[in-house]
Amino acid sequence: MARAFTPPPATISEALSLLPGDALRPLMGLLPIARPFPTRKADMVVAIERHLSGDSLVELWNRLDETQQLAVREALHDPHAVFRPYQFQAKYGRLPLGFDSSYSRKRPSPLRFFLYAPQRHQTPTIIPPDLAQRLRAFVPAPPEIEIAATDELPDAVQQPRFRYVPRGDKQEFDAVKLTRRDMERAAQHDLWEVLRLIDGGRVAVSAKTRRPSAAATRHIAEVLDGGDFFEPTAREAPEQEQRIGPLRAFAWPCLVQAARLADLRGSRLALTKAGRAALAAPAWETLRRLWKRWLGTTLLDEFSRVEAIKGQSRGKGRQSMTAASGRRPVVADALAECPVGRWVRFDDFSRFMQAASFHFDVTRDPWHLYLSEPEYGSLGYDGSHDWRILQGRYVLCLLFEYAATLGLIDVAYTDPGNARPDFTHMWGADDLEYLSRYDGLHYFRLNPLGAYCLGLAEAYEPSAPRAQAALTVYPGLWLQAPAPLSPDERLMLEIYANEEEDGVWRLDADKALDAIESGHDPDAFRRFLAARDDQPLPETVDGFLRDAERRARALRVRGTALLVECADAEIAARLATDPSTAKLCQRAGERQVVVRTASEKAFRKAARGLGYGMPAA
Repeated sequence: MARAFTPPPATISEALSLLPGDALRPLMGLLPIARPFPTRKADMVVAIERHLSGDSLVELWNRLDETQQLAVREALHDPHAVFRPYQFQAKYGRLPLGFDSSYSRKRPSPLRFFLYAPQRHQTPTIIPPDLAQRLRAFVPAPPEIEIAATDELPDAVQQPRFRYVPRGDKQEFDAVKLTRRDMERAAQHDLWEVLRLIDGGRVAVSAKTRRPSAAATRHIAEVLDGGDFFEPTAREAPEQEQRIGPLRAFAWPCLVQAARLADLRGSRLALTKAGRAALAAPAWETLRRLWKRWLGTTLLDEFSRVEAIKGQSRGKGRQSMTAASGRRPVVADALAECPVGRWVRFDDFSRFMQAASFHFDVTRDPWHLYLSEPEYGSLGYDGSHDWRILQGRYVLCLLFEYAATLGLIDVAYTDPGNARPDFTHMWGADDLEYLSRYDGLHYFRLNPLGAYCLGLAEAYEPSAPRAQAALTVYPGLWLQAPAPLSPDERLMLEIYANEEEDGVWRLDADKALDAIESGHDPDAFRRFLAARDDQPLPETVDGFLRDAERRARALRVRGTALLVECADAEIAARLATDPSTAKLCQRAGERQVVVRTASEKAFRKAARGLGYGMPAA
């Protein structure tokens, strides 16, 4: 029989009454109460409650240390006046002294006068309403939580040298160099390259899972700006060893399918009408669409990419997994709290999510997930399903494989091997170098494109690549780049020019038209050239860009129309001249008239009045 729900205590008296008498007596010793102490429980409750008001309550508050006061402040300003230890520890890195031993009979903590158990024999975590009202008169609000961020990225991170350290020995650390990838412009380059690759019929995906084939990920990795985050292994690793595999090359086919830019035709992806339109649209608008569509997609659960954790795809394990579409918006909301343009350590971001109540569950029952073997390796055991193991790995995947691929964040990372040894205590982890291929993500930076995609900025202004190579711009529309170009610089030149030979480029009129039609600003290209050439921009080049801008904007689409073919020229002439239809159409050839789409219904009605019908197209 299910137990009836018992509401938490509404008063200090009720809360104290839940404690046994031998737990109240040590508390009496912390108060200025004359001995001998009362022996009856009810009398002890009255005596303690009397001291929890007025100056006595303020005196007890002053006896708390800084961390204990913070615990009361956090609980007092919780919507339900509840102390949440996991959030507190994430925010401050410690728990208040006396919290874990609040039931100690011998050495009670003054914190016990402020936090009480919601039910008998439970951990003290609540402040009764009457006590909360008294405390709010003088207890300040807790400090606002902030995400630690830095302008400068370190060159390396400290990584434990050994997985296991004998008792008494000291762990040693190695400095591991960080790999930095700025993704804002790279994602815009990758988008067009992937769409063109799909248009060429070179991206095959599984009809069942919609995941890309190994050949497809190789083709995609070859066209990505700077390649994928990790280089493919030169040889096949033994079967028992972990393979990092593709990240960006895996994500792109999933992303374009989720946004319906591509559909499966046979065994390969083909561009949809929206996908073809994306080839001519500003890349940042398409990237924002991809991110928004990904937040709600059911195409893939990112956690399935944490392949070391078994049991997700079948039986009760599959049934217990939560919907990924409910997790992603939580992470996106937390990401929107990050400062734009500053580096954030992933561990700090993870703690911020916990402390600021950006909470979600990966599974409703971790007992059905496991490492290596279902019984001994189950994640249901204590310490095997905490935030770092489940939620933390999910956030790592979403940020590294999807947010970074779409250019929302820049990343700094190492090889995942031994990067996060927080799972090594788990049964079945002996043969694992990493729990997920994303374990090496250490820092990320929300960039202006990310701010635009997250809705933090109303518009996006593409940033010009940093000047790295010197250019010489010639009046004949030639450009020479004697030094190697950065990927960003090469991408900018490819938008407006063709590389005729190594280091020699020529401006192309068709490319310039395409670029300006797609939303690129020719003034940004002028600034790009001016920053790399000491001489003023030649008049012929400036004129070329002005002419391209004028011609690219010479025509405007004001609407769509129907081309209606008539049975003979006489009918076309009558429709074009009769007062009832002439205002709705225009002659277009001997037997054709053009009707604006918005006027189709009125035209059909007027034509019917003249005795002519028009079947649906």
